[in-house]
Amino acid sequence: MPPRKACGDYTFRMPISARTASSSLRILFKGIVGAVLAIVLLAGCVTNEEQGNPEGWQEIVPAENPELAALVPEDIAAKGYLSMGTNPPFAPFEFKNSQGDIIGLEIDLARALAGVLGLELRTVEQDFAMILPAVSAGTLDFGGSGFTDTEERRKNYDFVNTLNAGVRWAQRADREDTIDPDHACGLTVAVQRTTVSETDDVRPKSEECVAAGKPAIEVLSYDTSDTAATALVLGRADAFSADSPVLSWAVERSDGRMVEVGEMFQAAPYGFAVPKDSELGDALAAAMEQLIADGTYEELLAQWNITEGLLDHAQINGQPLVEG
Repeated sequence: MPPRKACGDYTFRMPISARTASSSLRILFKGIVGAVLAIVLLAGCVTNEEQGNPEGWQEIVPAENPELAALVPEDIAAKGYLSMGTNPPFAPFEFKNSQGDIIGLEIDLARALAGVLGLELRTVEQDFAMILPAVSAGTLDFGGSGFTDTEERRKNYDFVNTLNAGVRWAQRADREDTIDPDHACGLTVAVQRTTVSETDDVRPKSEECVAAGKPAIEVLSYDTSDTAATALVLGRADAFSADSPVLSWAVERSDGRMVEVGEMFQAAPYGFAVPKDSELGDALAAAMEQLIADGTYEELLAQWNITEGLLDHAQINGQPLVEG
């Protein structure tokens, strides 16, 4: 078997004959197939699914703490597991390895929290926009999919915070000029649909452009973050906006095709979403406090190369359970 090429070794060029109006259907078909293959290969470069967990990764599942397990709502304790809705790929928070298993930072953290509470973790893959409604409906115990803990979302949900992060932009490395996220009127920006990058970053900026008499930002909304990143790599977008850990992960695995631009902004807490005033939120926060206190939390995040934005104490909706 020939050695696997690095991402940068793949180059797709449409045959000249396929660009002419007189091209045969067969040549045109080859061109289309080639383009599709290029997209698949580049998408693999961005998400790097075949790599799976980071080098040196170890599963960490703490022993049950009976005192904290007693805080779990009776219906959840009776079934013996927590169901978490998630929407891969959103690496490093959650994505699939080559075997199709959902892995990632939030999976590891949720599994550790469940272990402290004497429960198993079961992940349920869903569309991102349907996770919170499913939590409200009671078909999921909680949601974990890179949720930013916003004031708007707090009206209907509580968030057991996991870390602090923000929004960041990237552009193609071969672009001659450097994009300024604060002056992006007239550009095309790729985002994952319904994420904060779309609702709180790019679309409001576009509205400001129009209000100032400048060209709007064209927003390309995709179902997944890796598809949005691939749109940038393929030249369909001028920039890519995403949560800072997600964007950094994509840039690192883009084989030098993307670079980060500007500073991180709109820093905010991220968290697991539970129903408003849920007892489960208190139980998860208590388990989080234990993980932070004994160093497990820091160890879990370090495995995913996240060393900034860590919490000193467990929080719900940005408010620490323990002062100091």
